Amino acid sequence: MATPNYGFEKRQKELAKKRKKEDKLKAKSDRKSGLLPEDGADPDAVIDADPAPSAPDAAGEQTPAA
Repeated sequence: MATPNYGFEKRQKELAKKRKKEDKLKAKSDRKSGLLPEDGADPDAVIDADPAPSAPDAAGEQTPAA
């Protein structure tokens, strides 16, 4: 049985945390510049529009095609 690679898991968590923080800062700056309305619009809509094919693979999980 293979032993868990805790260092890899920690690095992936750190990268995900950093990416989320950057996305939040970008959304905040977009709201300040007037690109997004502040009336409860979904900030994830802008993030999903960004093509990032490596994002789902970063955690080592693949989403099933429905």
